[in-house]
Amino acid sequence: MNYKHLFFDLDHTLWDFEANSRQTLSELYVKLNLQEKGVHDFDLFHRKYLVHNEKLWARYRKGFIKTDELRWKRMWLTLLDFKIGDEKLAREMGMIFLDLLPTRNLLFPHTREILSYLKNKNYQLHLITNGFEKTQHSKLKNAGLENFFVEVITSEGSNTLKPNKEIFEFALQKTNAKLEESIMLGDDLEVDIAGARNAGMDQVFVNHLHKIPAIKPTFMVHSLLELENIF
Repeated sequence: MNYKHLFFDLDHTLWDFEANSRQTLSELYVKLNLQEKGVHDFDLFHRKYLVHNEKLWARYRKGFIKTDELRWKRMWLTLLDFKIGDEKLAREMGMIFLDLLPTRNLLFPHTREILSYLKNKNYQLHLITNGFEKTQHSKLKNAGLENFFVEVITSEGSNTLKPNKEIFEFALQKTNAKLEESIMLGDDLEVDIAGARNAGMDQVFVNHLHKIPAIKPTFMVHSLLELENIF
């Protein structure tokens, strides 16, 4: 193993999307008086949002929907679960959510510790993320992570998405990295692990949720700290 370039996913791998989105939705819930509008249970509202968000991201990755539709329809569909058919409210929620979410800074345990460890060992750290350019850079800045990464490759910036092999090829070209010296680290078996494997790149499945993998990654860890056993 002669890895030099480590390509990380951001959301769900380093940056705790569930915790940060919950915090942001909680603020929205109060700010827009959603309880008075019929959203009677915040915990249920949050769970419904996560389900719709995941489904819409899957459709977005396959090219079935556009960026704007993803941003507001995840709110629209969640409101519909509470029998609230208010498109104007859904669009307002989508806009405020995207303004607030990148300001959150909740990370998975040992994130800064392991990134410092890897950087001190002279690995070149990069990101490959399906997020939007402005949003992802804002997340990095507010979470104090921006100085760890040499290159940040977003789906918006590369005009393609994981798991398409084109985004991995774009990342290699942008970083001047050789395939055999590169490895992808991410939490999503289909998007990160299968995507990287289809591009010929080794992978680390960061299995925070202790899932039973349907495909066998090159490596698997359950905590970011366990990366010290690999690198």
